[in-house]
Amino acid sequence: MSNLFENNRTYVLGDPELELLGDRDKLAQWRHKGAGPAYYKLGRKVVYRGSDLNVWVEARRVDPGKRGHA
Repeated sequence: MSNLFENNRTYVLGDPELELLGDRDKLAQWRHKGAGPAYYKLGRKVVYRGSDLNVWVEARRVDPGKRGHA
């Protein structure tokens, strides 16, 4: 598995790397719905760990070669 995010780094809203997942509004919608990657809520600040982002992204990987054809 190659990592899109640095495992040992924390990301906060406004970091350009988070745009790979969606804009601030999309991330807020996911948090409100209990979806999206794991995060920490520190006061009013939202923090994402790179390792959590990589796990979440990998779980959404689609390998078209492994799909069966009817």
